[in-house]
Amino acid sequence: MPAMPGPVVDERQALRDFLFQQQYAFHAMAFGLTDEQARSTPSVSALSIGALIKHATGCQRGWMARVATAPDTPPADDRPMQQRREEFVDEFTMRPDETLASLLESFAAQNAETLGLVETADLDAAVPVPRDAPWFPKDVDAWSVRWVFFHMMEELARHAGQGDVIRESIDGATMYELVAGLEGWPATDWLTPFTPKK
Repeated sequence: MPAMPGPVVDERQALRDFLFQQQYAFHAMAFGLTDEQARSTPSVSALSIGALIKHATGCQRGWMARVATAPDTPPADDRPMQQRREEFVDEFTMRPDETLASLLESFAAQNAETLGLVETADLDAAVPVPRDAPWFPKDVDAWSVRWVFFHMMEELARHAGQGDVIRESIDGATMYELVAGLEGWPATDWLTPFTPKK
């Protein structure tokens, strides 16, 4: 695919294409990495490429559960807070028993679910604001499904940018050369596609 979305003809296509573009960035940032590299934290951040992929998967999963049930709320999570907290913390670490391939597989499945909801959800439906985290506003009762999809673009773009810095800290590879390598673009005077080391 090109390095940016093509022209769009309506709102749903714009939401779908720009969300897909941000999702795709995570595949590019992971291109050619070993499990060890994907687990590494070579920058000042405690995050790794693998952890960012896990978080992007979990973040989409949580928000899409809200989109899928709008204007109602998803079923309450009645598990003990300690268990919920441990799961949240785990989302920011690529454990030794996890592989990059398995994380990307889960991410791709969630991406497909997200894009499917872009096609089918009522963009005007109300999504009640959660009250279980301090970063959610207290003076807003609901967002629209449309707002949630824009928020997903924001979240994915923010974390893709973090991933760009982490990836460059691993082996110097940058976004355009990674996309070029992933997609098999020809080399030009402007750009040499990234080639994974054997």
